[in-house]
Amino acid sequence: RSRGLGDVYKRQTLNQIRLVYVNGIIRPDLSNLTNLPDGISFEPLTQALENDPEFIESQLSTEELKYDQGFSALNAAMMESGTVFRVAKGVQVKEPIEIVYMNGGTDAPIIRHPHNVFVLEAGSQATLVMRHAGIATGAYFNNAVTEIVVGDGAILKHYTLQTDCMEAIHLSTVNVRVGKDATYETFNFAIGGRLSRTETRVRLEGRGAHCNLSGAYMMRGREHCDNITIVDHLVPDTTAREVFKGVLDDEARGVFQGKLIVHKDAQRTNGHQLSRALLLSDRAEMDAKPELEIYADDVKCSHGATTGQIDENALFYLRSRGVPEALARNLLIQSFIAEALEEISDEKVREAITSLVVDWLPAECFLADEWVQA
Repeated sequence: RSRGLGDVYKRQTLNQIRLVYVNGIIRPDLSNLTNLPDGISFEPLTQALENDPEFIESQLSTEELKYDQGFSALNAAMMESGTVFRVAKGVQVKEPIEIVYMNGGTDAPIIRHPHNVFVLEAGSQATLVMRHAGIATGAYFNNAVTEIVVGDGAILKHYTLQTDCMEAIHLSTVNVRVGKDATYETFNFAIGGRLSRTETRVRLEGRGAHCNLSGAYMMRGREHCDNITIVDHLVPDTTAREVFKGVLDDEARGVFQGKLIVHKDAQRTNGHQLSRALLLSDRAEMDAKPELEIYADDVKCSHGATTGQIDENALFYLRSRGVPEALARNLLIQSFIAEALEEISDEKVREAITSLVVDWLPAECFLADEWVQA
């Protein structure tokens, strides 16, 4: 799994600003923080705790610990690494900034508890890319928690690429607060790990707040992927959009559980939720549970979930035009996932993830462009 990720980023460099951890240890030789724009603070959690402990303490969320969130409590007790990212009021960062967590390659299984804090002050804008990848084969457990605050009028684009080793367990909890007229866009892409689970809780706290929680996952073997989302519409005039698509092969399993909660007096809420899965094997399994919990009258909310196999009519059409069967299947899988990738507004990130999709496919499909041109 780590091979595909490394190859893609050799071909497609997302940014120059990068912070790299290897098994929880910061690697200055692999990181690059020399070109940080003015108004940006980007540092390891241990260093931030020394420089401004009161600020870090004020940003650590304890709300989720009230809901029997055992792994979040474990992270709070054991956090030993992580990143603090702050953008000052009105500062706009044009290039993506990257955080890389590399794990594995050890003689014995390891467990890590990174804790991240991202704060965008009013009117600021940034793009943040987080990568979780395995160095080599080997078992490890990654239990990550990320706290995000998007200030009034700010825009955060937050993308996560998870390509852990086959024996890895990856758990991630993300707590987000979105202010007035602010936008939080996130996309989670997962193609590795024996067990991966991402739980995202978003609180839309200001009028005009918007979030886009989307993702894609491609699992094979006996891999398992969970996506859990909870969006709290706390005030009037907020919007949310969720699009998740998955491809499951062999005995892989996918789970989607999404909930939109429209609180009392949160009028004119607009929420959309969609989950679709493609099964490439009769042993693969998908479980979906979209939910709406509405306590206001003037709202526009929808949800849907579908699971199916490759369209045999579409496959026959391509084969009747001379496309080999393996290539035809790959084209249909690519087009299925492409709908979710359209939710990524950053073109560089979308291109990098598209390359990962191609690398994952059962057979080489780089001949697709040549066939189309012919």
